[in-house]
Amino acid sequence: MKKYILALTIFITGFAAHTLDAQAQSEPPYGMSEIAAYSIFYDNYRTGDYEMALQFGEWMLEAKPREIQGAARFTLSNQYERMINVFTEMAKEQSDPSDKRHYLNRAVELYDEAFEIFTPDEIDEFRWTFRQGRFYQEHASDLDNGMDKAFENYERAFELDPVRLTESSDGYYVRILLDKYVSDRDREKALAFIDQIEPIGGSEVQRAISDARDRIFDSPEERITFLESQLEGSPNDVEILNELATLYEHAGNRVKAIETAEKLYEIEPSFEHTRKLADYAISDARYEFALQYLKEALEKTEDELTQRNISLEIADAYQNIDNFQEAREYARKASAIDPNWGEPYLRIASVYAATISRCTRNRTIDRDDRSVYWLVLDYLDKAREADPSVASAVNRQYQTYEPVLPSSEDKFFRGWEAGDRIMVNGNIAQCYAWIDEATTVR
Repeated sequence: MKKYILALTIFITGFAAHTLDAQAQSEPPYGMSEIAAYSIFYDNYRTGDYEMALQFGEWMLEAKPREIQGAARFTLSNQYERMINVFTEMAKEQSDPSDKRHYLNRAVELYDEAFEIFTPDEIDEFRWTFRQGRFYQEHASDLDNGMDKAFENYERAFELDPVRLTESSDGYYVRILLDKYVSDRDREKALAFIDQIEPIGGSEVQRAISDARDRIFDSPEERITFLESQLEGSPNDVEILNELATLYEHAGNRVKAIETAEKLYEIEPSFEHTRKLADYAISDARYEFALQYLKEALEKTEDELTQRNISLEIADAYQNIDNFQEAREYARKASAIDPNWGEPYLRIASVYAATISRCTRNRTIDRDDRSVYWLVLDYLDKAREADPSVASAVNRQYQTYEPVLPSSEDKFFRGWEAGDRIMVNGNIAQCYAWIDEATTVR
């Protein structure tokens, strides 16, 4: 190869000044053999002498040899890629805008020609389509309708391989296509495109989809109307129903939101759908229904934090229907899951205080009833000891209960001494029998 370069040095040095590109030629220049001309082309291409490479590359574009004797790794498609790069690099060197466009348009011609002369076995059609799109995008300011042509190529690439384009550059190319459809107010095309990319797109694509949906519709009501029309053809589509439920709630249409949540539960009684019905029931003070769904949700999760929280919610719901024994049971379950959490102890204190109120609803509170408040304070102390973060709540409740504790006179008449252990059970009144716990005289 060096022999060829040396032999041509004097000849090439005296070669006339170049025109914008070499003359088309079906034979290698200067009567050289194909392998010699190819070798000189490749050496100059590799070293970045694109002007010299151009002289020895043009004949390959004209002759289109599928093979060159002595160049075992030669492929014509590779030469097209290299010549596209030659024209692109030479365009960068031009100060005259018309010269720059000339070289860029020559590269475009090679892209177009490649699709005509190469079979799918010879080139990766997706890759070439995608690369042409990127070429148009990178040089959009210098090519007529460059960005429009870039989008056309990306659309064609998506048709060839949706997954491949969606995964390219964290979904950048499908994101800019989606943004174009939304900006063009082509709602039908944008929504159809979302349907295609949503199941295969990563986190960046999902964010773009969420943003696009917000921009496609001028109001939540418009989005609701569209989704309701989509639901007619697919009444059990969980994704559509989930979005509708959220939109109904945001729009203040609580009745439709609950109806949709119930339908979702019927189709797919998952933890999330069960939990949603529990939330609606709680907010509507329908505690019997809330208990049904909360208990079901509790069985559908293995996450201990979630189990802990739901157990305490069940305790609260039971307390709201005056089932104090079950309320205490579920508060204890929450505490067993997380012994360092103060809220279950606060709940039990509240349950015992509510029991006193129920037991004395139709009569005057007496000193024995008041003794149960010592047990309430015991649980407040347990809450503060287990969980310092509830100290403020404990202090506030202390201020509420201390005024109703047994007085010195009460303790005198009952013979109670500080430190004595007494039982809170049916001996005080039958309504306390279920408590059956000891407390300490204070």
